Amino acid sequence: MASYLESNQERFLSELLDWLRIPSVSADPKFHADVLKAADYLKARLEEVGVENVELCQTAGNPIVYGDKIVDPSLPTVLVYGHYDVQPADPYELWTSPPFEPVIKDGNIYARGACDDKGQVYMHVKAFEMLMQDGGMPCNVKFMFEGEEEVGSSNLGIFVKANKEKLKADVILISDTGILANDVPSIEVGLRGLSYHEVEVTGPNRDLHSGLYGGAVPNPINVLCKMIASLHDENNHITIPAFYDNVDELSAEERAEMAKAPHSDEEFKKSIGLTDIYGEKGYSTLERTSIRPTLDVNGIWGGYTGEGAKTVIASKAYAKISMRLVPHQTSDEITALFQKHFESIAPSGVTVKVTPHHGGEPVVTPTDSVAYKAAADAMETTFGKRPIPTRGGGSIPIVAMFKTELGLDSVLLGFGLDSDAIHSPNEHYGVFNFLKGIETIPHFYRNYAAAMKG
Repeated sequence: MASYLESNQERFLSELLDWLRIPSVSADPKFHADVLKAADYLKARLEEVGVENVELCQTAGNPIVYGDKIVDPSLPTVLVYGHYDVQPADPYELWTSPPFEPVIKDGNIYARGACDDKGQVYMHVKAFEMLMQDGGMPCNVKFMFEGEEEVGSSNLGIFVKANKEKLKADVILISDTGILANDVPSIEVGLRGLSYHEVEVTGPNRDLHSGLYGGAVPNPINVLCKMIASLHDENNHITIPAFYDNVDELSAEERAEMAKAPHSDEEFKKSIGLTDIYGEKGYSTLERTSIRPTLDVNGIWGGYTGEGAKTVIASKAYAKISMRLVPHQTSDEITALFQKHFESIAPSGVTVKVTPHHGGEPVVTPTDSVAYKAAADAMETTFGKRPIPTRGGGSIPIVAMFKTELGLDSVLLGFGLDSDAIHSPNEHYGVFNFLKGIETIPHFYRNYAAAMKG
């Protein structure tokens, strides 16, 4: 397999760059045709490498790309999930190269979607190709790649519920996560959930002259800022009543095990240009980004934001607020708590509207399963080190949905790095990581098939 990968790596990279040139931004309707084009591209590449029954499964939104290779119904089946849609690239002016004109520099592929998730999805396509060139698949595989992950996967659950027989498998394999470092392999075994809202604060019935009305009317932007500031106390503890009631508190032993993962606060600060760390008192940086819930403002706007000055008191102010959740919290519970609390802290003179958006559930995956061991063994083979199990700070809501609807656990075999700037300008993905994923995934299939047979 190594020789095939080495002799074809330039072609593999070229194909990925072609796919990255398609701006498959699911959040912006103006890119809808490009989202469909990206799905078509993926469908064609799956067909080229020998995947069978490849189709675009239509949904109320963007299509799901499905394909399979059933070697023998008696063999175990792996369901591979990923997504071909990407985040908006704004602000474009902060990119060092255009986000949809991918370039390789300093060993990294720079483009929107390079790591999240096109680069990681494409590893699976090429890993399948390698196996087909080296004796064939040792087990059955089904591919399901969606085009709405970045906008909440609202149609995926509907598709899964309606196609349980089609998607029947023994385990789900996902590459939409990362490793601690290129010389420290790891496998994420936990993900945080999500509760996402948009809030609107309304004061006067129109924008007002700040000289004529300033000081005598509630300013929605000022009010919103005060309301947001009150959501944390002096210890950066979230102040929503009952917010922590169901939080899974890890034991001292579990926290000590987590602390074994290599981490430097100095390097962490340096990597993102900070002079100090920040977060909930009593917890380490690794704990704050994995086992603790959070509340963050993702966007805030109102009034005049154009060039120059315009002295107005805005009629309305807005913000987008998200909360990352940990095991035993649920998105429905936290959504209700947030909405009730945010409306309750509004001062007289303004009205508040809270609009919940998408949510997702936290999940912890087993580390004693056949599939996890197959993945860990595969990484040990290609990295030369046993991977460390870690808890991830991000959310992949469909992992909990897969467990509920299909009864299947997922293995999160990702190869990205925290420094890959996903969702940010200058997103990139290491050529090393892309190729290492292609090298590792076939070992997972072979390990898993052998273990299930034994």
